Amino acid sequence: MKTDDFTRKKIEEAVIAKGYKWFTNNNYDVNIVGIRNDETENKLTNHFDDFLTVSYKNPVGEWRFHCWQATTDPGTYWMEHPSNKDGCAMLVPGQYRGSHKIRLHAGKYPALGQQRPVKVYRDGNLDDVYDTDESTIKEGLYGINIHRSNPHTESYYINKWSAGCQVFKRVADFDVFMKICNNAAEIWGNSFTYTLLNSNDIFK
Repeated sequence: MKTDDFTRKKIEEAVIAKGYKWFTNNNYDVNIVGIRNDETENKLTNHFDDFLTVSYKNPVGEWRFHCWQATTDPGTYWMEHPSNKDGCAMLVPGQYRGSHKIRLHAGKYPALGQQRPVKVYRDGNLDDVYDTDESTIKEGLYGINIHRSNPHTESYYINKWSAGCQVFKRVADFDVFMKICNNAAEIWGNSFTYTLLNSNDIFK
């Protein structure tokens, strides 16, 4: 899959089909939607083969849509060296209302940081397969942030960039994303809903 495979309409239809909220007000009422690539069949590729999208209406009511390369999965390092005794975190698909706010990521730079509980799978067997066993699901505040990888250009491998966070491949894309979020926060307040879909929710 590539970024051109996705459209705002496809994302909107998939979100609504799940019974989730789709925001339609003018002026940066943003829909932030991640798409996990099902083509990898839970294999740990360590590549940025997922996507992050934003859909919103500008001040005169025209839709704007962006789709960027990202990862919604943890990288090899944290899968093999989990910082939590229950295993590495992997966000469970769903809609998390008001889950994030603009704040410093790791105390370094503004990003979207988790502020309300989310659900994660815990994978602790140290292999190269993402295990999505419902019996391992935990809910809480785990620092599942939305941030960038390489601060200068882009990253080709996830490695340490994600221990469960949603991470942009290219810093230029992340910068555009944060400008949109800052505009939204000025109008709607510093609270953002994040929705994670699987690609098979879109391409059925």
